[in-house]
Amino acid sequence: MAFPGLAHVAVTVNDLGTSRPWYERLFDAKAVLDEDTGQFHHVVWALDGGSLFGIHQHPNPVSDEPFSELRPGLDHVGFGVPSRSELEQWESRLNDLGIAHGGIVDAPYGSGLSFRDPDNNALEFFAPPG
Repeated sequence: MAFPGLAHVAVTVNDLGTSRPWYERLFDAKAVLDEDTGQFHHVVWALDGGSLFGIHQHPNPVSDEPFSELRPGLDHVGFGVPSRSELEQWESRLNDLGIAHGGIVDAPYGSGLSFRDPDNNALEFFAPPG
């Protein structure tokens, strides 16, 4: 039996009022789900390839510290793109949106473009080598 691919990823945010429009601009799409479950409120987008990306806001968070990949848990979320040339297009799009990023970094295993959301959650566009 093959191990399945990712169906969805969700990150916790401090303020949906700030994060929702930020992600709408990044994804250039409206959410497919906006639901307050009582335990948390989540907003979810459908991405190309069939995966879902969600943001969650909890009514009683244990901390309001910004995300840090140096704490145990999530390190970053990587969005796959097919080529370095498309990665360059995403770099231009982030510039147009005014989203700070670290520039394209090339490595033998591929090229990445890292950036952060309003809660400091680490995100990346990643292209395979070649």
